[in-house]
Amino acid sequence: MSIRTERVAKLIQHEVADLLQKEFHEASQSLVTVTGARVTPDLGLAYIDVTVLGDRPEQRQAAFRRLETLTPEIRRALAARLRHQFKRMPELKFFLDETPQHTARMDELFAQIRADRGDSPAPEDDGAGDGPGADEGAGAGEG
Repeated sequence: MSIRTERVAKLIQHEVADLLQKEFHEASQSLVTVTGARVTPDLGLAYIDVTVLGDRPEQRQAAFRRLETLTPEIRRALAARLRHQFKRMPELKFFLDETPQHTARMDELFAQIRADRGDSPAPEDDGAGDGPGADEGAGAGEG
């Protein structure tokens, strides 16, 4: 991405997040977080990644569908905020980012594997270099 498209993407990400938090919170009926934005090189289309807080996938999908139906209104509100920044406001396309749910699922699976093996939870790596191979190359050049 060029510097211009990166700046536009960050601006759109920030403004859409602010709009969803302040003006469209009741309409979406759930906590929606904007996790990223990308803009096409011609600045005609903005892809906005969002996460939706919810316990069940059906809840998240329903909230995301409500967000998709609000897209024209969000675009109009965004255009009003950024009217001096663009000649033409990019079209908005929302994508559901389920990375937090995938991460939580992977953590559950790893915990289950550790429990099945009877292992204790893995200690955090402190980067001290005490592990195997930490002394390799310590005597290089001596002799």
